[in-house]
Amino acid sequence: MLEPGTPEEMKARAVALLPRIAASADETERQRRLPEPLADALIEAGLFRLLLPRALRGAEVDPVTFVEIIEAVAGADASTAWVLCQTAGTSMSAAYLPPRVAEEIFGPPRGILAWGPGPGSRAVEVDGGYRISGTFAFASGCRHATWLGAYCPVVDAAGHPRRREDGSVDGRTMIFPAARARMHDVWDVIGLRGTGSDSYTVQDVFVPHDFTVVRDDPAGRRHPGALYCFRSGTLFAAGFAGVALGLARTMMTDFVALAAGKVPRGFASTLRENAAVQSEIAQAEARLRAARALLRTAVEDSWREVGRLAELTLERRTAIRLASTYAIQEARAAADTIYHLAGSSAIFASGAFERRFRDLHAVTQQLQGRQSHFETVGRYLLGLEPDTTWL
Repeated sequence: MLEPGTPEEMKARAVALLPRIAASADETERQRRLPEPLADALIEAGLFRLLLPRALRGAEVDPVTFVEIIEAVAGADASTAWVLCQTAGTSMSAAYLPPRVAEEIFGPPRGILAWGPGPGSRAVEVDGGYRISGTFAFASGCRHATWLGAYCPVVDAAGHPRRREDGSVDGRTMIFPAARARMHDVWDVIGLRGTGSDSYTVQDVFVPHDFTVVRDDPAGRRHPGALYCFRSGTLFAAGFAGVALGLARTMMTDFVALAAGKVPRGFASTLRENAAVQSEIAQAEARLRAARALLRTAVEDSWREVGRLAELTLERRTAIRLASTYAIQEARAAADTIYHLAGSSAIFASGAFERRFRDLHAVTQQLQGRQSHFETVGRYLLGLEPDTTWL
């Protein structure tokens, strides 16, 4: 594995791999996970370590660079970008772990952590740690992971929830070797098929206390880097918005190429000479530029604030949430326009549009694309107390 580079060097490594990522896209979709040769190349380039602390041979890139890299990779293949974004976010847990534990998990070049939600899971507190049980789903990249995570509410031996001082249920993310889980091959979906977002089950698995974290809790953060003032969920939001924008941008590029030569049946001129097409494509372009600019501004402003205050305020977290959800929805709208304008050229599996159309609509169905996030932001803007779960 190459040593961590500067942000520009990491971006250059990603760009250098784009042709290979694009060439592997069909196989990625067929296998419903990243092909091993591609995963190996991404590991060698250090692209699974974009948000891992430099002390652990991670790149620890700034959030602006992170989103740019994810966006660029998504232009070649959305599933690959999604996996890199997800595993980058999970690696931020290293900033909350004891150094020796973080080294055990992330020290090897193939030290990759994946996780997903597990409703109904629980962790029983025992001497030295916890015994956990549950099934966890949507674990993107889990087929390449050497470690898995499980967020569980903590209960005592009688099954009663353990509560914090504020009355909320105490929950922790438990980290354990992937070999201790039973994997379920369930990821058979219409979009983002190559993310391998399968499920896994653990039953009464012991996890030592040191291998657990309360994610995004400033009191538990052990690493001083400014990057770790960001919540992992905030960078998931921005990164997955980058996936949507990268997808839509490639669709736009491919449509411009198509429009230069395609003469629709019954027409006397090419698509690009049609006034209606010109108007609609201009509006789609405006959507993409506006969404990208809003996202970039929100992330840049937040990064500057963290450098100044050593914390990320609710105002900035709300701004990233607004920009991320807006970008995902506007990218979808632009993609819908492009798909419609491309006509029958868009429906062939061998063409440039069909997979990206499916992938982008899958992005909008994921948590980060929920339109209910606008309600949360609206409450904040109107001076009401927002639900900060996804901020």
